[in-house]
Amino acid sequence: MVEGLAPGDWVTNPHAPDWGLGQVQSVIGDRVTANFENAGKRLINAAVVSLTKVDSPAPLDEDPF
Repeated sequence: MVEGLAPGDWVTNPHAPDWGLGQVQSVIGDRVTANFENAGKRLINAAVVSLTKVDSPAPLDEDPF
């Protein structure tokens, strides 16, 4: 079971950083489905790959400074 991840969370895959930021769509047992900005929807076996939870991205119209 994946603890700490829920639909709507933002993640990265440390084994595939080129996938970019992903949003979790579902968590069922050790299976996490996430939609990544550069790789599309991916099914991750969380027993093998530990996704890194990140803060949600800033809205595009928000000034980061």
